[in-house]
Amino acid sequence: MIYLSSLVITLITFFAPPQSERERVFIDNSNVEFLLAFNDIPVMVDSTNNMTFEQVLFSQKQFSVTPGFKPKDYCTSCTYWVKIPLLVANELNHEWMVEFYDQTIDEITAYFPNEDNTYYTDKVGDFQPFNEKPFLHKNFQWIVDTNIKGQQNLYFRVRSHSYADVRISIRTVNEFVGYALNEYFLYGIFYGMIFIVGVYNLLIYFAIREIKYIYYCLYIISVGVYAMCVDGIAYQYLWPSWPQWNQIAYGAALFSLIFWSLLFSRRFLNLSVRSPRLYWAINWAIILRTALFIYALIFNHRLFEYRNIEIIPLSLIFYCSIRVWSKGYKPARFFVVAYGILFLGFLTKALIFLSVIPLVTISYYSLHISFLLEMVFLTFALSDRVRILKDNRDRAQNRIIRQQQENAELKDKVNKELEEKIKERTQQLEEKNLLLADTNQKLEEQTKEINALNSKLDLDNWKLKNNIQEILQDRLINKNLTLEQFQKIFPDEPTCYRFLEKLKWGTNYHCIKCGNDKYHEGKTKFMRRCTKCGYNESVTSNTIFHRIKFPIEKAFFILYITNNKRKEYTLDQLSEMLDLRRNTVWNFKKKIEKVYDSENGKSSTALIHNFFNTHLGDN
Repeated sequence: MIYLSSLVITLITFFAPPQSERERVFIDNSNVEFLLAFNDIPVMVDSTNNMTFEQVLFSQKQFSVTPGFKPKDYCTSCTYWVKIPLLVANELNHEWMVEFYDQTIDEITAYFPNEDNTYYTDKVGDFQPFNEKPFLHKNFQWIVDTNIKGQQNLYFRVRSHSYADVRISIRTVNEFVGYALNEYFLYGIFYGMIFIVGVYNLLIYFAIREIKYIYYCLYIISVGVYAMCVDGIAYQYLWPSWPQWNQIAYGAALFSLIFWSLLFSRRFLNLSVRSPRLYWAINWAIILRTALFIYALIFNHRLFEYRNIEIIPLSLIFYCSIRVWSKGYKPARFFVVAYGILFLGFLTKALIFLSVIPLVTISYYSLHISFLLEMVFLTFALSDRVRILKDNRDRAQNRIIRQQQENAELKDKVNKELEEKIKERTQQLEEKNLLLADTNQKLEEQTKEINALNSKLDLDNWKLKNNIQEILQDRLINKNLTLEQFQKIFPDEPTCYRFLEKLKWGTNYHCIKCGNDKYHEGKTKFMRRCTKCGYNESVTSNTIFHRIKFPIEKAFFILYITNNKRKEYTLDQLSEMLDLRRNTVWNFKKKIEKVYDSENGKSSTALIHNFFNTHLGDN
C-alpha cells in the first residue's frame, strides 16, 4: 500500500508542470511590486524542527502550495520553510527587495543564492535588538541580488511561538521607499490623533476635576501603546534594545487597555447608582482580568497570545452601556456606539484568526479604524454629557429666574398686604399703648405701696431674726440645746468649715510657716496657700478638729456638750445618739480635756466658751 501511494505521487509529480514554471515570480521593468500570501507560495512544514538547509534543498518535492490555508491551521510548534522562485530579467532599471510584513515573527533565517551556486544566510526576528536589523524599519527586508540572471530560489526558515502572518512583498526599492513613507505618514496621523485626544481630555480634567477624564486619558494612552505594539512601532521607538520585553509588551498593553476601559466605563455610566449589579459585575471583571494578567506575567507568558478573551469584558461593557441607555441615561448613547464599534473591531480580528472572513487590508486594519472611531464617539459622549449637564443647568437657572420673578411678584403683593395690616396694627397698638400707659401708672402707684409694705416686713423680719438668735444664744449659753436643735444651727460640714474659717482667720490671715499675710485659694475648698512660701494650710490644721475621722458636725456637738459640762449624756448615750463608736467619743473628749488642762488652757477655754456665742452673733 505504501509503495502504491509513492507510485501515485511520483506519477502526479511527473505529469504535473514544474513548480518553477507555475509559481515563479518574474522580475522585469514592467512590474514594480508582487504581493504573495501564505497560500500563494510553496511551503514545506518541518514538524521535527530538525531539518537542515541541505536536507531542504534535497526535498524540493515536499514544497507545495496550500490554497485553502487558514490562520487557525498554523502550527506554532513547527518550522515552516518558504521558497520563493524568482526569474530575473537580463536588464533591470531598479534594485529589488523582499519584505516580510509580520514584524512579530520570532525568527526568520533567509538563504540567498550566490553566483557560485552557494548560499549566504541572514537571521532576523523580534528576538534580537531592533538596531541589528538590515533596515531600520518595522518589517523585515532583504535586497535581491539581481546580478544573478534567470531563475533563482530564495528560501526562508520561519519559526514563531504564535501565529505568523507570512505575507511577502517583492518590490523595487523605490516602491518600498514610497510605501514606507506613506505608511509612516498614516501612522503619524493615527498616533497624532490619539495624542491630541489624550491631551484634550487631560486639559478638561484640569478644568473640571472629574476622575473619569484621567481614566479616559490612561485608556487612550493604552490604546496608543497597544496599537504601536501591533504595528511594531513600539519596538522601533520605545524599547528597541529590549527584545525580551517586546515579547510580552503587547499583552501588558492590552491588559492596560481593558483595565482602564473597565474603570472608565464604570465611572462614566455611574453604575454604582444606576445598576449596582452591573457595578459589581464590572468589579469582578477587573479583579479576574488583573489576576489573569499577573499569572501570565509571572508564570506563563503564552497566555498573552489568547487575545480573543478580551471579547468578554468588551461585551460586558457594551451590555452595561445598552442597559443604562435603555433606562433613560442620554449621555450613554454615544458610548454605546463607541463600544459597539470597538466590539466589532475585536470581533473582526477574532473572525480573521478563525478564518471566518478573509484577511484583506481593510480587515487587517479594522482594529485601528475601530480605535479611531471609538475615540471620536467617546469624545462625543463626554462632550454630550457636558452639553446635557449644561442644558440641565440652564433649565434649572431659567426655572430659578422664573421662580425668583414669581417670588418678587408675590413679595410685592405680600408687602402691600403687610403694609395695610401694619397700619391697622399700628393703630391698634397706639390704642393699646395708651391703655398700657394708664395701667403702668396704676402699677407704679401699686409698686410704691408694695415697696412700703416690703420695707415694713423687712424690718419686722430683722427684728424677729434678732429675737430668734437671742433666744438661741440664750438657750445655748443656758445649755438647753438638744441634738436636733444643735443640728439646725450646724446642719452639715460646709457650715461647720465656713464657721471655723471665720473663727480661725477672719480677715487676719498669717502663714504659720513664714508669717506672710497674703494668700491664694488652696488646692481644695476651705484651704489657703501662702503667696510667699506656697504652704497650703487647711481650715482644721492646728485646731482640735485636725485629722478627725468622723463628721465635723458631730465633733462640734461633742465639743458643745463637753464645754457646757453637761452630765445628762453618758458616753454610751452620745455614741448611740451620734452613731459613733464609744472609744471614738471618749478619745475626742479626752482631746478636748487635754486642751483645757494645757498651759494655754485658760485662753483655750475662753476661746471655746466664745465659740458658739460668736457663731450665733455672726448669724
